[in-house]
Amino acid sequence: MYYISHSNPHRSFPRLHTRKIPVITAVSRHPSPRPMDSLSPLETSSTDCCRIYVAFCAKYPNGKMCNFIECYYTSNNSWHRVTSIPGLDENQVLKDFAMVSLGDYIYIIGGRLCLKVLDPETDNVKEIDLRLLPWVRRYNVRTDKWEVCAPLSIPRFDFACTVCDRKIYVAGGQNVLGRAKGISSAEFYDPALDEWKSLANMSTMRYKCVGVTWQEKIHVVGGFAHKGNVDRIQGPYTMTRSSAEIYDPQRDKWDFITRMWELDVPPYQIVAVNGKLYSSGDCFKPWKGHIEAYDEKQNIWNEVGGSNLNCLSQNSNPDVKEPDWPSMQMLYFTMAPVGNRLYFMAGYRTPRDASRMRSEVHVFDTSANGDGWRTFEPIVEESEKELCARCCVLKQGS
Repeated sequence: MYYISHSNPHRSFPRLHTRKIPVITAVSRHPSPRPMDSLSPLETSSTDCCRIYVAFCAKYPNGKMCNFIECYYTSNNSWHRVTSIPGLDENQVLKDFAMVSLGDYIYIIGGRLCLKVLDPETDNVKEIDLRLLPWVRRYNVRTDKWEVCAPLSIPRFDFACTVCDRKIYVAGGQNVLGRAKGISSAEFYDPALDEWKSLANMSTMRYKCVGVTWQEKIHVVGGFAHKGNVDRIQGPYTMTRSSAEIYDPQRDKWDFITRMWELDVPPYQIVAVNGKLYSSGDCFKPWKGHIEAYDEKQNIWNEVGGSNLNCLSQNSNPDVKEPDWPSMQMLYFTMAPVGNRLYFMAGYRTPRDASRMRSEVHVFDTSANGDGWRTFEPIVEESEKELCARCCVLKQGS
């Protein structure tokens, strides 16, 4: 485990000097990683040196709860638990933060700090919001050490985040707990200087928006959004929520695009693969049964041929044919672009054993002559876990 201080884990850190980032010392290491049972690995390709990092926390408080990061190796279809996010007190977890990769680092940005409490009468878990965190931490995958970076100018959660030209961009989100209202501010981080710099505000205030770099521009798509008093006269369907804001670093300007997202419900994830944008669903239904690709000319999302996969549904049971056998309830879902492929990680509550969880990995080849879907053998885990942020991909040598 890595830690800063148990006496006051959320104290303010001294301002960092340019180009020198303090290291959080490792005092002990995780036990040996637990490999995932697998089929034969994918054929040798450029994806072999890629790793997918996913942030979780346990569902139930246990006195030692923390956010932990697992790594999925695309080369051999195996999982490793690599580290825990430092600086959290007992039964505290970080939620709705951004996690991105840049160089040899995994960055943890912003989020809301929560306390998990078990109700002794109902055995239900209550999640109590404590505060927003402006902090930024980064994990060096080579040295296995955490470092403290300059904090966000504005604390935020549920915001858009993406990497472009070796800089990290964030936009929108919420900066007040318990209030369903977004913000329009944006800023970017330069790791060479360890500094955040403000950008011009977007024209809309939005949260639960999605960030993706496409055509060398920063796209902030969808979200629960409003633009002044305009939405009040548009009825139940708000055009602003289906819009996007596009930032061009060369012009230092935001452009407002209508109807780039087709739904009033925010997208769950949008990723770029070989010059195309792909989506799996929305924040209420992260997997809608197929993959969709964005047609820029028509400004519409189309179903990708051969991408239908029922076993990824929120209630599914691909292995059992009996009609009376209970379906598996989806507990987490995330998507990662690796080369030509889209990796889908999903976790399900196992039928008739709520204490255990089944984790699955499915891969779809987006290339024109690709092989379509490939599904790996699942693993069964002894306890449930929750996804705390979208995954990120790190390519060795990038």
